[in-house]
Amino acid sequence: MKYLFSIFFLAISIVTSAQSEQVQKLYEQTKKWMTDGEYESAALGFRELLQKDGNNLDVLKDWTYFNLLTKNYTKAVEVGKAIIERPDADEQTYQLLGMGYKAVKDFDNCEKVYQRGFRRFPKSGILFNEFGEMYAMENNLTNAIAQWEKGIEAAPNYSSNYYNATMYYNKTNTNIIKTLLYGEIFCNIESYTVRTADIKEILFDTYQNLLLQKTQLPSSNTSEFEKAFTQTFNNVITTIQQGNSIPEILTATRTKFLLSWFAKKQNTTQPFYLFNYLQNLLEEGLFDAYNQWLFGPVANMAVYQIWQNTHDTEAKRFKTYQHTHLFKIP
Repeated sequence: MKYLFSIFFLAISIVTSAQSEQVQKLYEQTKKWMTDGEYESAALGFRELLQKDGNNLDVLKDWTYFNLLTKNYTKAVEVGKAIIERPDADEQTYQLLGMGYKAVKDFDNCEKVYQRGFRRFPKSGILFNEFGEMYAMENNLTNAIAQWEKGIEAAPNYSSNYYNATMYYNKTNTNIIKTLLYGEIFCNIESYTVRTADIKEILFDTYQNLLLQKTQLPSSNTSEFEKAFTQTFNNVITTIQQGNSIPEILTATRTKFLLSWFAKKQNTTQPFYLFNYLQNLLEEGLFDAYNQWLFGPVANMAVYQIWQNTHDTEAKRFKTYQHTHLFKIP
């Protein structure tokens, strides 16, 4: 009798495992259809998934996102309201519901969702970013940048708050230093995306204007850190020299900046992780390659490609270093 029970439960286990594998394959295929824009196929996939595994949080989150993509905002909000009630609801569930409310410009309920989300996830970089974007949609940029900077403080390795803060300071031209530093941190956290290319352009243009002395760093109403940054930068700034490319001039200027910053022990009195990372690149002999990666493609793609061809070993070393020493603010 025990032998028969063992066979019975083994058979059930095999069937259950096979069904689970089929559902997982359907889930992966449905996500691919959604990503590829094959929405009719994705809709059929979700219909079947909801019948077979309708309590799966990941399936429900993707189902919410699918409804956002297909502009079925009423359904997205309906599903989103249900999943944030679950004990296993994560940051993304609040993000998705907030996106649904933002899509229909229901900002009152959107704010309530984010405030509720913060009670469960007080250090959520995702929610601070979404909250900031909601304020931006209302054209309330003062509150928007406040949320993005709170997000940077709460979750310093989440990239989107840096992206939006950089775009804000570049657009408003209210803090060149934050434009430069938020932008460069973003490029190191999110190194190879379309957004990275956008921020690299802003960094290049901002630095070029400083080198050409079209703009100047602030001299008053700044923090102690910004005062130290301004003083150090102004002491080492190198103006445009005949025959040198801007990436080369920037490498020289920024090298002098780091040497001065660390020689004066500013890294102790005004610690800043980005500068520690750049100092390590300098010590590894990779700072030139890093600056070429950061500024070269924007300055002149053809010249950058020539540099890569003539500095193949250095370029490969930097790429290896970049992948093995991930930029992560402690």
